Amino acid sequence: MNKKKFGKIFLIIFIPVIIFFLIYSKYFQKVETTKIDPKITDQSTYNSNIIENVNYTTVDNDGNEYKIHASKGEIDYSNSNILFLTNVNAIIKLKNSENITISSDYGKYNSENFDTIFSKNVIINYLKNKITGEYLDFSLERNSMIISKNVVYTNLENILKADAIEMNIKTKDTKIFMYENQKKVNIKSKN
Repeated sequence: MNKKKFGKIFLIIFIPVIIFFLIYSKYFQKVETTKIDPKITDQSTYNSNIIENVNYTTVDNDGNEYKIHASKGEIDYSNSNILFLTNVNAIIKLKNSENITISSDYGKYNSENFDTIFSKNVIINYLKNKITGEYLDFSLERNSMIISKNVVYTNLENILKADAIEMNIKTKDTKIFMYENQKKVNIKSKN
């Protein structure tokens, strides 16, 4: 076989193989992504929806103040009013009452109506009362806090376990209940 024929056969085989690998690497190969360091100051190099050290403050019509802080927030691409939070701390300064503090591992904050869902390791402190659970739906619009999943309420005298506790922020009216009628709220005295 002469060199011309060998060169043509080699190109006929080699060019489709190269084209196959180029197409494969562009469209079918798994692409690994890495997080971009948010401390980079050149904003032209990337776009990010992650915010460090998030702080929001609002005051309702009655003069109650609601402050929320998170170590990190991520804006929801489908709704820019929604912010997913990490390491969340909130303080509710009620006009004619003591402050309520709330902390959790995660949160979902709506910047339009200020409603916040706190999740995982939720802790609420109010006066000498402490409520823990896994999920808290807090709404200034509805004037309510509903904590659920593994709820434990403790004060100086009692320990209470329930499925859910619902509190009206304005009136302080509180409902404690179980989801199933045959189950009862468990109350134990500390004494």
